[in-house]
Amino acid sequence: MPDSYKEFEASSLFCPRCRKAVAVRKKLLLVLPTGTKYDYLCAECGAPVGGKMDQDPAEFHRTAPVRPFNSPGEGGRNRRG
Repeated sequence: MPDSYKEFEASSLFCPRCRKAVAVRKKLLLVLPTGTKYDYLCAECGAPVGGKMDQDPAEFHRTAPVRPFNSPGEGGRNRRG
């Protein structure tokens, strides 16, 4: 049987500060080579109520382009004059 659900997105979670299930906002925390970490925040009080880690490294490679290295003799920021 094929995997029907690749990943879930939370629309509401229990907030311990509000003491009820509330709508949540998804906030990007970290972009890592192994995946992306998100935090879920209560839409009413802003308290953290959960988290999620995506296992897709594509976002890391999209946000971290490879730049050529300038040696001190080639000019650029390291050049004095």
